[in-house]
Amino acid sequence: MALIVQKFGGTSVANRDRLFNVARIVANTRNEGNDVVVVVSAQGDTTDDLLQKAAEITHNPSQREMDMLLSTGEQISIALLTMALGEIGCPAISLTGWQAGFHTDRTHTKARIRRIEAERISNELAKNRVVVVAGFQGINRQDDITTLGRGGSDTSAVAIAAALHADLCQIFTDVDGVYTADPRVVKKARKLDVITFDEMLELASLGAQVLNNRSVELAKKYGVNLEVCSSMNNVPGTMVKEVVDVEGMLIKGVAKDVNVAVISILGVPDVPGMSFKVFSLMAQRNINVDIILQSSGDDGYKDLIFTVPLDEMEVARKVLEENISRFGGSKVEVQDDVAKVSVVGAGMQSHPGVASTMFEALYESNINIHMISTSEIKISVLIDKKEADKAVNAIHDAFLA
Repeated sequence: MALIVQKFGGTSVANRDRLFNVARIVANTRNEGNDVVVVVSAQGDTTDDLLQKAAEITHNPSQREMDMLLSTGEQISIALLTMALGEIGCPAISLTGWQAGFHTDRTHTKARIRRIEAERISNELAKNRVVVVAGFQGINRQDDITTLGRGGSDTSAVAIAAALHADLCQIFTDVDGVYTADPRVVKKARKLDVITFDEMLELASLGAQVLNNRSVELAKKYGVNLEVCSSMNNVPGTMVKEVVDVEGMLIKGVAKDVNVAVISILGVPDVPGMSFKVFSLMAQRNINVDIILQSSGDDGYKDLIFTVPLDEMEVARKVLEENISRFGGSKVEVQDDVAKVSVVGAGMQSHPGVASTMFEALYESNINIHMISTSEIKISVLIDKKEADKAVNAIHDAFLA
């Protein structure tokens, strides 16, 4: 008998029919002799609806109260799914994040899991029940509800799998697995049978929406067997593993991210410590910085240019403008009409010419590159947002057609 954690996203539980479809998947897994823990997200557009309700009240809500509000979406899902399981004769119990033992740090809306006290889950499994857990949420030391941020239900599922030493963690989505590109954008995209943790982590961080990057980090750290599969079609999914044959495919995927903004600080004094002063401000506000460019000094001054998530652009701008005197910058500029397009593949470590092929594909499509970032297994370029889909198709054709 195996212990399996199954996570279902919002589209998978969006309405009555889909709830019962999920219930049948869970019940079938249990009837095969497995213990099952299920993690679910809020139904469909529930989170967006809750955000809209908050916006009708205030444009500057308390982050604590936003966590109180947004956590209700998953609570609805777990109750309804547990009812559906009961209707088809599968014993189950629903638990909120804090009932399931999720303890987080004090950060609201982007909390990090500190520990999971999984005794309640284990006790309910011992009673031969399916345990349905609300993803995306936990509780801090002040007994306040916290939420884990974007993709938090993926993170919840992998964290439970790690805490319980589960045999498998399945992430069910509305696609059949991990593809070489978004199949809605690239018609020639192919499903992958297997992908490494490092490749999946890069793709998730670079805009691929199949898995949350924090969940992949956890799976890699704790050796969780991870599978991405479809809640709509009963077909094998994509396994995410530590090591696969890196010579099998040079490039595993092409991803785009339109949730990107560029911030430029012009006229920064070219003296030691200026970069630290700028990026420590970003760190204090929990703003993730990605691509960084620094111009060479000119007459004692330089420019600092970097990217941040689009939804953090205004916070970053405000912080920098409020502190402009600290680092002597003359002007802060922002740009939000950009996109990041990336290729990822462990195979590029031992194959020269990947950058050349990527840049040639963009050149032949008359797409201009603004910024470039590289690592051992990925190359990212910043381009105009309106060119993103064309760029993804051109690069995919160059490597994977």
